[in-house]
Amino acid sequence: MTSERIFEKPAQSSFFLFGPRATGKSTWLKNQVNPDLTVDLLRAREYQRFAANPSLLREMIEGKPSIKIVVVDEIQKLPILLDEIHSLIFDYGKKIQFILTGSSSRKLKKTQVNLLAGRALIRNFHAYSCLEIKKKFTLKQALSFGMLPEVWNLETEDEKKDYLSAYVQTYLQEEIQKEAAVRNLPAYISFLEHFALRNSQIMNIQNISRETGIARTTLNGYMSILEDTLLGFRLAPLHLKAKVKEVATSKFYFFDTGVARALSQSLDDENEITVGAQMETLVLHELKTYSDYHQKRWQIHYWGTPSENEVDFIISRGRNRIGIEVKSSTQWHKEFNVGLSTLLGAGKIEKAYGIYAGKEILKKDGVFIYPYVDFVEMMHKTGLEI
Repeated sequence: MTSERIFEKPAQSSFFLFGPRATGKSTWLKNQVNPDLTVDLLRAREYQRFAANPSLLREMIEGKPSIKIVVVDEIQKLPILLDEIHSLIFDYGKKIQFILTGSSSRKLKKTQVNLLAGRALIRNFHAYSCLEIKKKFTLKQALSFGMLPEVWNLETEDEKKDYLSAYVQTYLQEEIQKEAAVRNLPAYISFLEHFALRNSQIMNIQNISRETGIARTTLNGYMSILEDTLLGFRLAPLHLKAKVKEVATSKFYFFDTGVARALSQSLDDENEITVGAQMETLVLHELKTYSDYHQKRWQIHYWGTPSENEVDFIISRGRNRIGIEVKSSTQWHKEFNVGLSTLLGAGKIEKAYGIYAGKEILKKDGVFIYPYVDFVEMMHKTGLEI
């Protein structure tokens, strides 16, 4: 299945395009951008040519004046090439648009490159939105196998499991082993399994350290690697001073439900699917996708109290805030509104939404409740009025 993606490139400005592996960046570039020149640094011969002679890029561009769009795929593989690109952008301005893709910011940070001193925009690319899959989308498959494009091209569950397992192995080999990101690969793999089983939960580093035998300082480094390689991100709590004691510890979400299951070694065990966590991961994916693709610059947090009164997501834009509660149930029960009602009553959010696995659009006690796909469609139409 080849789907037209929602993401639209900036009209003229050069930009970095960051996104996890296999989210479809290269396919989007080929089908919807059609660049005049593509440098694929994943190809060994291509990498060697430009590593030996970074000025080759300038020579190729100056040898063909008709070039308007240049793509450098996986720029983190050869950060030294950014110096040449910086010079070319300075010389050519917006006459040539450079699109620099990457699946990891780790090597760029490590080499302390300046990301072209602000001469290039930064954009994020994500796995499929349910709107890009359209009629083929099912919530059950998304919860079980995630939103990576190739997953939706495969027919059987065994094929999907094999693909996701191979995805994890490629990540470990290309991003971790080849880059020598960790000294003890078996310990990192153990960390990934334990951490993936806790997807969407509050991070308890002390417990994970005790269970894995890995020092807390090492675990903090491992989490940074996860974020740098775009496999996941921390979701910080928001302190709203709603006249109650509030949680102060971040949560961690993997970028994709299928990848989280593969990392946790639970692809073959349906009993290990924590449906609530998977549902939250899907919703967060859609929120980040919409915000990034439309440059909304939403700030996304969660809110909670030690007594487990919680709201899954608080979206802020300036002083405006809305709350979102996510449930995997096919029925919306009154008690699901408790956290949202607390914040509405305290005047801490302007609007409250519920997202669930049911079929009806509802309104209960001031909370607007939507089935998953209906919510995403409404968000793309209204921007949630933030």
